[in-house]
Amino acid sequence: MRLLYLGDIMGRSGRKAVMDQLPGLRRDLALDFIVVNAENAAGGFGINADIAVDLFSAGADCLVTGNHAFDQRESYELFDDERRLLRPANFPANNPGRGAGLYESRSGHRVLVIQLQGQVFMGPVDDLPPAIERELEGVELGREVDAIIVDVHAEACSEKYSVGHYLDGRVSMVVGSHTHIPTADAQVLPLGTAFQSDAGMCGDYDSVIGMEKGTILERFTTKMKVGRMQPAAGEATICGLLVETDPRTGLALTAEPLRIGGRLSEARPQL
Repeated sequence: MRLLYLGDIMGRSGRKAVMDQLPGLRRDLALDFIVVNAENAAGGFGINADIAVDLFSAGADCLVTGNHAFDQRESYELFDDERRLLRPANFPANNPGRGAGLYESRSGHRVLVIQLQGQVFMGPVDDLPPAIERELEGVELGREVDAIIVDVHAEACSEKYSVGHYLDGRVSMVVGSHTHIPTADAQVLPLGTAFQSDAGMCGDYDSVIGMEKGTILERFTTKMKVGRMQPAAGEATICGLLVETDPRTGLALTAEPLRIGGRLSEARPQL
């Protein structure tokens, strides 16, 4: 199977780039399943129903989020009603929505997606290992499911690496999100799990992690909360991780970064 994960969509610029590119990527790369992190898609803070519909229409099979999941109050019902939209599994159990979902790919394969949020330098959430084991209970890669994708929305690369090694050999891929900076460590771990500590964002990189830099620099130099932060509106780079799996085991054969458009150097997977 060919699995594509796209990092945090930042605002209108990121949405446009993803919606413009995704249909062609699915066709040209023969993608079986696409996961998109959409937690910053609505003006940099959260997601709403209209944006979710647009992203699904463009080709996303599952949307994941993170610490900004519930920034848009009107999205609470959306998280309950739309099973293809996930929030972190280690959020409190009484939160709207769900932290994992089992889906069927367009090629008929069974794909489990799990979303997690880190604890280091983040808001309080439940411990990661118990949440992981709860979502994986009774599920064996290559038997009950054909692929398992895990998004770790976290600040610290060390924490994401810990999750990667904890799950090595048990899932198809562990990919990090949240920092909005693509890391140069895409790899297949020793036991066969694809890993990247952060896929980066789908947004304008002439910015400060996707936000218009003028307001950020004013706050940086004055130490005052002046102005209103807005997503940068220039041409976006879409960033992600493409993984090809072994059809027998569900483990990764390759893990290649993807970067298209905007200011960053291009990286197109060589298939």
